[in-house]
Amino acid sequence: MSETKAAQGDQRQIQLRIDESKMTNTYANTIRTSTTQDEVVMDFGMNLPVQGQDGQPAIMFSVGNRTIMNWSGAKRLAISLGQIIRRYEEQNGEIALQQPKPAADGPRLAESGDA
Repeated sequence: MSETKAAQGDQRQIQLRIDESKMTNTYANTIRTSTTQDEVVMDFGMNLPVQGQDGQPAIMFSVGNRTIMNWSGAKRLAISLGQIIRRYEEQNGEIALQQPKPAADGPRLAESGDA
């Protein structure tokens, strides 16, 4: 895959070649983020149901990939994701976000009317 981009301020064309020979594909159903002054750290992985030590249901977050970006790269990623999500929803309707169902006696998210 290649793209052609004009250099800013002049008419030179620069060809961008993308090497996908070492690329791997992974699936993630969740992400954990943390930050420093200089970087955004994103752990992509799978939430997997397991049985806890006390026999109660639990969730194991199995990290499959950690991506670390500087803040400007993270902002470009956020803009790009916003654009592709907006296009998808324009064509296919709004993406519904599923809220996890709380255990009968476990914690739950406050509802809009709760204080």
